[in-house]
Amino acid sequence: MPCRLRGDTIFLMKTENRITLSNIFNIGLIVLVGLFALQNLNLMLTKLRFVEIADDLNASFLEMRLSEKNYFLYHDGMALTEITDKIDTTILAIDHAHKDIVNAIGENNLQALRTYLKNYAEVVDEIRKNTGADAELEAKFRTEGKKLREFSNTITKLERAGVNLIISNSKNILFVSFGVIVVTAVMVSHFVSQRIVRSLRKIENLAKTISQGNFSTIDGEIPPDEFGSLMTAINAMSQELRNREEELIQSKKLASLGILTAGVAHELTNPLNNISMIAQNFAEYHDILSEDIKRDLMNQVDGEAKRIGDIVRNLLDFSKPKEGNFMETDINETIKKALPLVQNMLDISNIDLKLSLQPETARVFVDEHQIQQVFVNLIVNAVQAMSSGGTLYISSCAGEKNDTAKVEIRDTGKGIPAEYLPHIFDPFFSTKGVSGTGLGLSVSYGIIKNHQGTIKVGSEVGVGTTFTIELPAYKRVMAESAAGA
Repeated sequence: MPCRLRGDTIFLMKTENRITLSNIFNIGLIVLVGLFALQNLNLMLTKLRFVEIADDLNASFLEMRLSEKNYFLYHDGMALTEITDKIDTTILAIDHAHKDIVNAIGENNLQALRTYLKNYAEVVDEIRKNTGADAELEAKFRTEGKKLREFSNTITKLERAGVNLIISNSKNILFVSFGVIVVTAVMVSHFVSQRIVRSLRKIENLAKTISQGNFSTIDGEIPPDEFGSLMTAINAMSQELRNREEELIQSKKLASLGILTAGVAHELTNPLNNISMIAQNFAEYHDILSEDIKRDLMNQVDGEAKRIGDIVRNLLDFSKPKEGNFMETDINETIKKALPLVQNMLDISNIDLKLSLQPETARVFVDEHQIQQVFVNLIVNAVQAMSSGGTLYISSCAGEKNDTAKVEIRDTGKGIPAEYLPHIFDPFFSTKGVSGTGLGLSVSYGIIKNHQGTIKVGSEVGVGTTFTIELPAYKRVMAESAAGA
């Protein structure tokens, strides 16, 4: 993937490459520690081999000294021969293990060992050639044997100490290296995982936002990796959804405008036709009509004009909801205030009212008059759906999180067909035929939305209809206002 060069090149890598690089880095550290441990192990083995050789040499040197003592004690010439044979055997052994000895103690110490052996051998040869006793030569014989033995012991002790030091250092270094590897691996893994998690979080947040209907995009720099490609695709999808939503909204607006226009035309046509017909009759029969008939015709015109006014006023209420006089209110009291306005309808229609108002229902922040209007509209609809009588259930309770007040108005009427339910809140849509304007539920819907609440409907033909209203609690509204201040 082409990209501009930067100092933090790892940021521009694909996720797969980041993970691969971190694994290579961790494996590299492990290999380095392994090589160091192998090198120390080889050095330790070399020194251990020399210690074994040195033990054999010390055994030979000890036998030489024993033969040396036998010579001085018993003046046995065979003891000198045994020493010479041991020296030759030792020189052959040193030649055979030359490489291991050099690796262990170095060339200088090996040469020093050979020198001590040579000096010792020369003294032995001089004593064998000298038939008489020579105190000075015998003293030199003792001295050279002692030097050879002490040098060998010293080198052996040093190498044993070296082996112990290597083991101790190796333990410490391996322990520290293990700690460094673990810490480095955790840091590198954390770094890589955080880059991945940050990208996933952005994608998750955008997905949640889109699911809520907010078609935003991921802002900021898009990483040039697999997640960057996914973010770009999601951004493109979100933009496409936004465009489609705008097209859908526009088409819905046009459809609603068509429904609204047709509804207005239909609703206004009847009273206008009536006015036109009354006016024609009034003009044609004016001279022969009595004053009472003329007055009655004008009253009919006035009634039709008021009907037109009511239609226009309801339409304005739906399109431009009035600013409400919001205050803290007990929703149960609002329900109780709405009931006297419809009590006569309930009695005449032989409808039994069942109230279940929970006292712990949350207090709300509403325009009580507007909410009362909604309850009256819904109760009137319920009464009209139960023309042969029935039962009206009105209940209130707190919402699931106790931050809303829920009100249910349920009737046992004829119900609403399923195909009508999606349009129940559309303006001028009515299931009552010519007897309804189709604005009551639309106005109620607008009022509830203006209160940041929700209104839902559920219905089954032959069983009844239930309207459920949820309004935000007063304490929630105040908390949101304080947060936004």
